[in-house]
Amino acid sequence: MGNRLTQIATRTGDDGTTGLGDNTRVSKASGRPQAMGDVDELNSHIGLLLCEGLPQDMRELLIDVQHQLFNLGGELSIPGFELLKDEALAQLDQQLAHYNARLPRLQEFILPAGTRAAAQAHVCRTVARRAERAVVALGAQEPLRAAPRQYLNRLSDLLFVLARVLNRVDGGDDVYWKSERLARYQSDAAE
Repeated sequence: MGNRLTQIATRTGDDGTTGLGDNTRVSKASGRPQAMGDVDELNSHIGLLLCEGLPQDMRELLIDVQHQLFNLGGELSIPGFELLKDEALAQLDQQLAHYNARLPRLQEFILPAGTRAAAQAHVCRTVARRAERAVVALGAQEPLRAAPRQYLNRLSDLLFVLARVLNRVDGGDDVYWKSERLARYQSDAAE
């Protein structure tokens, strides 16, 4: 693994390249730095979500997710290296089942809205999807383990569920898309 950063302004990236964890240099426009950057952005957005008033169990989960995303980013930065463990994916599956069990079935598509915390969880979800697409694109260009892609896919699902949970913390609800289908459903249910 490469040296840990001891200074930030090294000027080595002035030529449009960046150093990977194995000390190779690649273009900043290539797939690996793109995927690493999207994962880093996701981690930053989760940090912003953690500034909100969250239930303690959710806070602890998201802090662990930040550590796992750092592992995922580290794995992306060192071709052929494994940092993200199978247990991390299993934890997401467990938490997804746990939080989803509390929620009513969806009646219709929901908007990425509601409370500030829920809206931020939706931002995290969309950035997770972008990071997943970047990892898929990288995997089409060079060998890559399935775990990073699977983790991001599961995490985006979990973030969607957490947004729904957060909208209900103080008795709220999802913000449903006002579709004709939903209006008919509600009209039929009222009759």
